[in-house]
Amino acid sequence: MKRIVNLLVLSFVLVSCSTDENNGDDEIMVVNTEEVKAIVTNGEWKITFYADSDVEETSNYIGYVFTFNPDGTLGATNGSTSLSGAWSVIESENSNDDDSESDVDFNIFFASPDSFEELADDWDILKYTSSKIELWDTSVDDGSTDYLTFEKI
Repeated sequence: MKRIVNLLVLSFVLVSCSTDENNGDDEIMVVNTEEVKAIVTNGEWKITFYADSDVEETSNYIGYVFTFNPDGTLGATNGSTSLSGAWSVIESENSNDDDSESDVDFNIFFASPDSFEELADDWDILKYTSSKIELWDTSVDDGSTDYLTFEKI
């Protein structure tokens, strides 16, 4: 009986943690939502990698500078075109994009054009530093995985 209780407690601890795997490393990265918000609102960012269902599409965003504002607005400009969107980083208790009970979502929304609508998603944070944020999302429809990387300019 004691063994069963220990297994149940261990299972609860493992399932209730909010973590993301660290890109194949054995270490687990715990995502701090406030830290990610502080990092992303500090400075300008560019997309250095975007793959949609294993098709690399980074070139669609060359020249665009992204600004994540503290009020949740998101700007993208390339000098001649300015686009507006929204962003947030939230802890989601009922995530439907993976098997965990709790995770941190990096939400991005653009209504247009089509290439920016592709960025609109509730991304999972793969890993982050003060100058780089790597995101991923697995499609519920077909199981394909998208990757998005922002780097500070």
